[in-house]
Amino acid sequence: MQLMHGLGFESLAWSLRRLHCPVDAHALVLEVGSGGNPYPRANVLLDAYEESRHRHWVPLVADRPTVLGFVENLPFKDKVFDFVIASHVLEHSTEPERFLGELQRVSKAGYIEVPDAFFERINPYRDHRLEITARGGLIIRKKKAWQVDCELVELYEHRAKAVIARETMPRRPFEFHVRYYWEDAIDFTVINPEVNCEWPAPESRAGDSSLPKPYAKAREIAQRLLRRMLSQNRRNRSLDLIKLLRCPACLSDDLLREADLVCPDCTRRYPIMNGIPQMNVPNP
Repeated sequence: MQLMHGLGFESLAWSLRRLHCPVDAHALVLEVGSGGNPYPRANVLLDAYEESRHRHWVPLVADRPTVLGFVENLPFKDKVFDFVIASHVLEHSTEPERFLGELQRVSKAGYIEVPDAFFERINPYRDHRLEITARGGLIIRKKKAWQVDCELVELYEHRAKAVIARETMPRRPFEFHVRYYWEDAIDFTVINPEVNCEWPAPESRAGDSSLPKPYAKAREIAQRLLRRMLSQNRRNRSLDLIKLLRCPACLSDDLLREADLVCPDCTRRYPIMNGIPQMNVPNP
C-alpha cells in the first residue's frame, strides 16, 4: 500500500489499505462494524444488526467468529484483543465518548477510519451523526442534523459534486478520509458534547448502490476470494469465542454455553442464531 501511495497510484493504494494491519501473526484482532466486507486480518467480528440500512442493506458476512453487539457496550472482556479495527463506524455513533472508551477497554491498540469532516460537511450521509477530523488526535463534532449546512450542500451538489465525488475523490481518496492508528490510548476531543445527535435520520432506499449490478456482483466475488485467501481461517475456526465474552447487561465475565448463552450472575439469556450470539444490549 505505501509503495503504491508513494508512486502516486492512490486508487490502488486505497484498495490495498484493507490488507494492511500492523500486527504479527499471533495477535488477536477484533473488527467492530464489520458489515458485509470485513478486513481479512480480523479474527473476531462484531456488528450491531444482521440487516441494516447503515451499510446500504448489504448482507452481514459472518465467515469467522461473529457477535451482534453495540460498540458503546461491547460484549467482550477487558484487554482480550491486541488490535481493534473500526472502519467507517464511529461516525454512526451518538455516544463517541462511550464508543472510544470501549475500544480502549477491550484492546491494546487499533485503527479508526472515517470520512473527513470537510467531506462530511459538503457531502453528508443520512445516518452519520458526527463530523471527525484529525489534528494529531481526533477532533469530533456532533451533528445537530444530518445536514449541518444546507446552503453549502446545495451549492456543492449544483456544481461541484460531479467533479469532486466522481473525479477528484476517486483519484485522491486519502485526502477525504481520516486514518488514525492508536496504541494504549485514543487522543480525542468532542468539541460540543452538549449536543444531542439522536435526531431521526431521513429515509433511504433499500438496495441503493453506486455500482451497476454486474459490477457489484463481481466486486463481491473478488472480496470473498481475497478474504478466503488472506484470512487466518484455520485459527479463526479454532477460537473459543465464549472465553472472550462478557455479559453486556451486568458485565459479568462468566458465561455458560447452553442452547443459548447464559449469564449465571443476572440470569440473562442471549440467543444464538445461525451461530451468532445476539448480544446487542444497550448500555447498562
